[in-house]
Amino acid sequence: MYFCPTCSNLLLVQSDGAQQQLYCQTCPYIYPVVKTIVQRKTLDRKQVDDVLGGDEAWANVDKTDASCPRCEHDRAYYMQIQTRSADEPMTTFYKCCDIKCGENAELLVDLNSEYRDRRKDAVKRVIANMTVGKDVSSLFPQVVKNMQTEDLEMKKLVYLYLMNYAKSNPDLVILAVNTFVKDTDHVNPLMRALAIRTMGCIRVDKILDHLCEPLRKCLQDDDPYVRKTAAICVAKLWDLDQERALENGFVTILQDLVSDSNPMVVANAVTSLAEMQESSVTKDVFVVNVAIMNKMLAALNECTEWGQIAILTSLADYKPLDSKEAENIAERVLPRLQHANGSVVLSAIKVLMIFMRYIKNEEFIKGLIKKMSPPLVSLLSSAPEVQYVSLRNINLILQKRPDILKNDVRVFFCKYNDPPYVKREKLEIIIKLCSDKNIDQILSELKEYASEVDVDFVRKAVRAIGQCAIKIDEASERCVNVLLDLINTKVNYVVQEAIIVIKDIFRKYPKRYEAIIPTLCQNLDSLDEPEARGSLIWIVGEYAEKIENADELIENFLETFLEENSQVQLQLITATVKLFLKKPSQSQEIVHRVLQTATQEIDNPDTRDRAYIYWRLLSTDPQAAKAVVLSEKPPITVVNSTISPGLMDELINNISTLASVYHKPPTAFMGNKAFSADAVKKAAAEDAKDQEQIIGDAVLETGGTSSPATPKNTVADLLDLDFGSSEPAYSSPTMSGKPAASGSNYNADLFDMSSDMSSGMTGGGAFGGLGVMNVPSPQFNVSSQPAASNTSNDPFGDLGGFGQPQQQQQQKPPTAQSSAVNDLLDLF
Repeated sequence: MYFCPTCSNLLLVQSDGAQQQLYCQTCPYIYPVVKTIVQRKTLDRKQVDDVLGGDEAWANVDKTDASCPRCEHDRAYYMQIQTRSADEPMTTFYKCCDIKCGENAELLVDLNSEYRDRRKDAVKRVIANMTVGKDVSSLFPQVVKNMQTEDLEMKKLVYLYLMNYAKSNPDLVILAVNTFVKDTDHVNPLMRALAIRTMGCIRVDKILDHLCEPLRKCLQDDDPYVRKTAAICVAKLWDLDQERALENGFVTILQDLVSDSNPMVVANAVTSLAEMQESSVTKDVFVVNVAIMNKMLAALNECTEWGQIAILTSLADYKPLDSKEAENIAERVLPRLQHANGSVVLSAIKVLMIFMRYIKNEEFIKGLIKKMSPPLVSLLSSAPEVQYVSLRNINLILQKRPDILKNDVRVFFCKYNDPPYVKREKLEIIIKLCSDKNIDQILSELKEYASEVDVDFVRKAVRAIGQCAIKIDEASERCVNVLLDLINTKVNYVVQEAIIVIKDIFRKYPKRYEAIIPTLCQNLDSLDEPEARGSLIWIVGEYAEKIENADELIENFLETFLEENSQVQLQLITATVKLFLKKPSQSQEIVHRVLQTATQEIDNPDTRDRAYIYWRLLSTDPQAAKAVVLSEKPPITVVNSTISPGLMDELINNISTLASVYHKPPTAFMGNKAFSADAVKKAAAEDAKDQEQIIGDAVLETGGTSSPATPKNTVADLLDLDFGSSEPAYSSPTMSGKPAASGSNYNADLFDMSSDMSSGMTGGGAFGGLGVMNVPSPQFNVSSQPAASNTSNDPFGDLGGFGQPQQQQQQKPPTAQSSAVNDLLDLF
């Protein structure tokens, strides 16, 4: 119905010869009809209100005995409502207590409805209930009946229901087999793929008997969409029954699909074969050879991003025949670095990092490294979670190839809105990229970080400044100046962290920055953290001869010796002994008090044992003690790689996986398998055997010369140290008048104090009971000359029961003393 826009009267229809027109009876308005006029309006149904108030009204009602007419349950909720006038009685309403009764009963009626729309709506409601966790398994037969439809949407919903509840109703699943088989012959390829995908997802043994023939037809289907779906289904069948997959020849058909003309079929076939290879006992399901490698590379550029990841992962397992083939593969993989998906980029980088092991052309390797930098930088423009994964992989790559990203340090500077976990990773990478060319901008950036509000991040930034100083000799003075500026800020946690860092700088550069010690000592009272207090104590003890009031500073710490942390106590003992060896006249009383307190009143075995070792060492040979305690410290360095070479190669093989994020091999956190260093060494040895052919050619080219000897592993030597060795060592003089045994081990003698120290014990207990002994006051003779026959000539007097009998304190042979010093150095 149309109305006149002028007078609002109803327009009528009339014919004007050639065409129809609408005209108004009141005014001269005419509207010519030049095309078909259609106007449709859908009337909205009125919303039916729940007169009982909905589910909330039934929340706190009472129960009573009543039989449900639907499920015959004997209990029901009831509620009384006044529905009529006040003089009429209230109406009682009942609701079954069985939660499965109400809604499921309604769905049951709708699933059996004769109207298609109601059935489809019921199936949607069933899936919605299933998604939120409601049990709708009782509707299994009624849902299965709705499989017989041409509606693709409804069929997808029914198949989804079957995949979820097939295990709970294995006997009823057989009802759907005929429909599945029929759908695999459907004209629509989407229907065929949907049927074979659903059959593969239903993990019930009864379905496997009917799966083989439809699967074989789909693997040879004309449509590539059906073939790629069937390829994944083979892997699912393999997971359930490997023998059935082999007997029906599905593995061979799948291997042939790697040569398919469609790249997506190739990608899915590679994915299935790779997964089957992992669970195969013989490991011969998918062996990448030259032919397969070329087919995968041909399909690499045309498949989807997930297909590219699968192909690149399989390519990483291929071992090239020579350096030239490795270069060709690397060149064909290089375009994947420009992909928008970060996982594809990391997978391509993994392939390049692996194939670099086989490439001999250094110029080609440099070109690859140069092309790998921009993709890694572009990964940092993603979401924080993706950034973190990228940074962990970049950290791993830098430990293997430090020259990557050497000119891109600025992209790793922290932003104000970066999460803490991203900032920490960026700091680690900044330290690895630090060099003499970019140290100025890095120091400026780190100094800014030290003024942040995040205390943990500030501490790491201050520690990073110290690591830069240790790493770059030329920049150490600038780093120290920055640390002094931070100390002058008087921020407590910044000052303490700076002192800890400066201690490491003193270890790296001894006797270079001694002028800053007074500035450090001014902050003595503000130190409350054990590590900071221990660092300052170490500095005072190490430079005691240059600090006039070193004894006063040590005395200040000794006031709370018993309440200090064990780390501080250990440093105090060592610093006191150093002070005594450097200034014996000023610190005799201090060292006596510290050693006596540590051996009698401290329960910590580490603290007590160190005090006894120093006591015994000073009593036995002061010169040896001086050589050990005041020996030149080995310089410290910043280790660029914190991962062993064997583990590094395994992690490189797992770039873009969880292993590269955890920096642990997959066996350490998957499969409940124990991980050990022996397993990594074994894997590294096997990998080295695989490379013997390539490396052997290089050795032959150099004339067969052998490689230099491998440097000795000092850590392994320390672990193999045997204190009970029978090898002859320095023979220490006896302490109780007993002659020294020929060829006795000084280290063993150092710990065997049960007999030698009997003169200083009240209880005469063994070494394990030293904590309750009454140890006399120690007075140490630091003179290198033999003691005179009269004790009055000794400037420090008798050693309080621990000293040697005067007739036995003889000058030690130089060679024997050197042996003792070496043994003690090995001990510490």
